[in-house]
Amino acid sequence: MSDSTSDRVTYDDVAAAGLDDWRMLVTGIHARFRTGSFAAGVRLVDAIGAAADEADHHPDVTLTYPRVDVALVSHDVGRVTDRDLALARRISEIAAEQGLTADPSGLQQLELGLDSPDQSAVLPFWRELLAFRAGDDDITDPHGRLPAVWFQESGSDEPRQRWHLDVWVPGDQVQARIDAVVAGGGRLVAEYPEHSFWVLEDAQGNRSCVCTAQGR
Repeated sequence: MSDSTSDRVTYDDVAAAGLDDWRMLVTGIHARFRTGSFAAGVRLVDAIGAAADEADHHPDVTLTYPRVDVALVSHDVGRVTDRDLALARRISEIAAEQGLTADPSGLQQLELGLDSPDQSAVLPFWRELLAFRAGDDDITDPHGRLPAVWFQESGSDEPRQRWHLDVWVPGDQVQARIDAVVAGGGRLVAEYPEHSFWVLEDAQGNRSCVCTAQGR
C-alpha cells in the first residue's frame, strides 16, 4: 500500500482496501452517508470530529438534511495517502455503528474548463474575479467550496463554445450517467476510455464531459 509521503493512492487502491463506502473523484476520496434526520447527522459529524482529532487528520465534512458528505485528502502533500484510507475506514465503522448506510451513487464533483489559446492572458483575470488561488493550469477556491476552473489549451481559432463542464463521477456510475444524458436528449460524440472521459453534447451542440478518476 502507498506510503503517506511518496506513492500515490489510486482509484484501484481504494477499491482494494475494501472501502466500499468511498469513491475517488477529482480531488480526494468521498463518501455520502444517509442520516434520515438532522439530529442523526449531527451525531455522525460529532463522532467523525472525535476520530479526526484522535488521528490528527481532518476531513472536510458537509452536514445537510438528510445526509452527511465527507471528503478526505492529505492537504500537506496534495493527494490521497494511507492516512486518508485509515480515517475513511474508521469513519465507515462509526457510520455502521450508528446504523447509517452509504450512498456512493450520488457522489460527483464539478470542474469548469475554459478553452484558451493562451491561458496566461486570461488566468489572472479569472483568478482576481473569483478571488481564487492560482496553480500551473488552474485556479481553485482557497476555501474549497466552489468548483475549480482549469484552462485547456486550444488552437488559435477559438471555438464557438469556450466554456465546458467536467462532471466527475465514480467509475461504476459512468455508463449510467451517459445513458441518462442520452435519454435526456443528449448525444455521445466522443469516447476516450483510455483517458477516462467521455464527451457529450446537448441538442444545440454545447459539449461537456463525464470524467472519472478510475484508470488515471
